[in-house]
Amino acid sequence: MPTAIFWDRVDSTGSDLALVDDRRGLYARGYATAIDPIPHVCRYELVTDEGWAAVRLDVTAEGAGWLRTLKLERAAGRWRASTAEQGDLDAALTALGHPPAGLPGTEEPERLHDAIDVDLWAAPLPNTLPIRRLDLLRAPPGTEHRLTMAFVRLPSLEVFPSEQIYTSVGPDTVRFASGTFTADLTVDDQGYVTHYPGLAVRKP
Repeated sequence: MPTAIFWDRVDSTGSDLALVDDRRGLYARGYATAIDPIPHVCRYELVTDEGWAAVRLDVTAEGAGWLRTLKLERAAGRWRASTAEQGDLDAALTALGHPPAGLPGTEEPERLHDAIDVDLWAAPLPNTLPIRRLDLLRAPPGTEHRLTMAFVRLPSLEVFPSEQIYTSVGPDTVRFASGTFTADLTVDDQGYVTHYPGLAVRKP
């Protein structure tokens, strides 16, 4: 049976429920809601190989009058993105005073060449991939890995490379850094986030 993991957003109104099966790598289905920048729901399916390297991320983002889908796949070291769109996300954003969104997916998948992991805007679950893949919870404190992520922005579903640093701090803490942002993630003994400062907290 899959395990249910639920997070409350603390930076905004929203939540994230992930149903995970990690017996052979990770298979997860998630359902996230948020009100920023506009109210929307995100449904995602994340699959890794047995070594916890990402092989597929399917995402659907939907709000009033619009829907976007993304299928991001990695095979033989190359990423491929397939997208579809219904309605008008840009109209929904500009009606609330926000700038229009970029196009879903990426026109330059070769920029993702170095990415082994994926990341999804405001979702705590993808942080587990490098933590498990690199065995960071058993690594000596100070062990640091500089990584490229295939990052998916919500609600636009734009995909771009994101440079991130994961550092082992202790048996239940991993430091995450990207650009000028740094956060010490508290995780359980399986590497799932229990507290992401400024973003989300896991509920029992």
